[in-house]
Amino acid sequence: MVKYEIQNVVASAVVATELDLDKVAENLENVEYEPEQFPGLVLRFEDIGTVALLFRSGKVVCTGGKSEEDINRTVEALRKILKDLGFELLEPPRVEIQNIVASVDLEGELDLTEVAVKFGPENVEYDPEQFPGLVYRIDDPKVAILVFGSGKLVIAGAKTTDDVKRAVEAIKEKLESLGLIKYKT
Repeated sequence: MVKYEIQNVVASAVVATELDLDKVAENLENVEYEPEQFPGLVLRFEDIGTVALLFRSGKVVCTGGKSEEDINRTVEALRKILKDLGFELLEPPRVEIQNIVASVDLEGELDLTEVAVKFGPENVEYDPEQFPGLVYRIDDPKVAILVFGSGKLVIAGAKTTDDVKRAVEAIKEKLESLGLIKYKT
């Protein structure tokens, strides 16, 4: 089993039917709110390492998590802050993972031209003059995998950590079965 590392989890949530962002900005110190530049309020959770973007509609985008648990902790911390400020909250909040990005090191090297040819043009984008990696798209799970000659991969678009695991196993199995990984000795 190849190890992967979650780099970022992005989720959306609906915590209320309406939020007064001016009130939030007036009562908290760790916020950025410039409504003439961006309609959302930026709230950083340094202890978790996440950021929440709050919108007047009661919708929130959480980013920067290294796990789904980080996102859940962020939403709960945000709910406590909003409740303490007197906002009426939705029960339960609707949280949906939008994107999980993970990195992988296959610990071997790849000839990307050979990978592009053997994987076929229907699922691969490869233009080394534009981008040093190859983009491989799979449908199950529905993710995009950036593949680099160094054997490093970036998985993007996963909705669960199980999707990440399945994508890593699928591409590794395909690369090995076609003899495309040159392992370092």
